[in-house]
Amino acid sequence: MNSTLTVEAAGLFTTVQDLGRAGYAHLGISLAGAADTLALRIGNLLVGNDANAPALEMTASGGSFRFEHDAVVALTGATCDAPMWRPFETRHVRLGPLAGARSYLCVRGGIDVPLVLGSASMHPATGIGGRPLRRGDVLRLGSRAVHDARWAGTPWRPQCGGRLRVTAGPQSDWFDNGVFFSSVYKVDPDSNRAGLRLRGAAIEAPRAQLLTEGVSLGAVQVPAGGQPIVLFVDQTTTGGYPKIANVVTADLWRVGQLRPGDEVSFELVSIEHALKLLREQERMLAKLL
Repeated sequence: MNSTLTVEAAGLFTTVQDLGRAGYAHLGISLAGAADTLALRIGNLLVGNDANAPALEMTASGGSFRFEHDAVVALTGATCDAPMWRPFETRHVRLGPLAGARSYLCVRGGIDVPLVLGSASMHPATGIGGRPLRRGDVLRLGSRAVHDARWAGTPWRPQCGGRLRVTAGPQSDWFDNGVFFSSVYKVDPDSNRAGLRLRGAAIEAPRAQLLTEGVSLGAVQVPAGGQPIVLFVDQTTTGGYPKIANVVTADLWRVGQLRPGDEVSFELVSIEHALKLLREQERMLAKLL
């Protein structure tokens, strides 16, 4: 019989997440999944799971969780200066206020919850995949372990800070890009997993009209007010605002760790460079196998 995990304190917003449900954007269903997929993948690889095993995503305030039996766990994300980049064995995990936006509790075997469209991820706007966790919830642990835990931890961890690297958006030539790439923006408190609203130098709105079209994860939209919005994992799958840029895949995890008040700037890179960054990241992850 599988062991269980009991939620003693759920924190601000704790959900079950995996890498999301790709392939349903044409039906209006966004990817969802972990906001920091890099932290989720690293945590799962450290405890010996496959990279897509469901884990707990905690937001801002952490949480407290008790296991029925000793469990091998790893805590990742939330901070880049002192993370738990190694597994440990315990019956109780208590995590206080986070130094970053989100932290991940990965448990050997994963969290055993029903899959919806092939994913365990919760999508808050639709209720797909359940609801945020509450005190007293009991979750079963799964059987997603595929190799030994990496007790030595990892010599590599993602580096926070720096600019978000972006490629040119489909309507980038509609704008005077000088303002966008020379400015520093702050994350507005009215931000969530669907999109990060930024506040700073206004980007002059184009006069051209845009019909509603599909939008990609990480797209940077510019509405009429000129304040950009970075679309994120719980985004709508179509939109009528022009897109000035798109965050590269290798930097999407950084978006997931941004908090209200954090500063953001952007660096334009080519598609070729974006692919190089992703290949380098995947090579580092492969060293955990």
